[in-house]
Amino acid sequence: MNLRSLISCIMLMMAGSAFSAAARADCPDWLDQDVNRLRSVESVNLCQQFGDKLLLVVNTASFCGFTGQFEGLEALYQAYRKEGFEILGVPSNDFRQAAATEEKTAEVCFVDYKVTFTMIAPQRVRGDDAHPLFRTLTEMSGQQPTWNFNKYLVDQVSGRVWHFPSHVKPGDPAIRERIEALL
Repeated sequence: MNLRSLISCIMLMMAGSAFSAAARADCPDWLDQDVNRLRSVESVNLCQQFGDKLLLVVNTASFCGFTGQFEGLEALYQAYRKEGFEILGVPSNDFRQAAATEEKTAEVCFVDYKVTFTMIAPQRVRGDDAHPLFRTLTEMSGQQPTWNFNKYLVDQVSGRVWHFPSHVKPGDPAIRERIEALL
């Protein structure tokens, strides 16, 4: 690579960084988080990936009575993803029903349930040491996760958050109607 090519490459990289910073300027601090993808060293910035999307955040577990909801979540994702809807799955062992390893968690999600929406590395979702994302979702919705598969629908436009507890299935009309009204 000659010097001119190297300088062009560096300038493009710097422009990309400036664009990323500008794109994230409107993003709230609680969403401007870098987290690792499930069973990966690759990280994702939640603002960059989800900042302009209607987002459903779900705390998940591998061995829970609600684990079958992965099927409904994937169906919901496939139904609305082309319209700007995203799902973020957040494995957590706060309720003692997660797999012992990230490898097993990934197997349950990606092999057993064929999940294609974003799953991140396990996080705490309750209490003072909860991930900042969940501390804020709890504050904004007034509802802390009381079990696995709590669902938080985040509307980036209005800044509102709706909470759906574990027993409300992903295909429930209350969730679908709210998604359709916001898209």
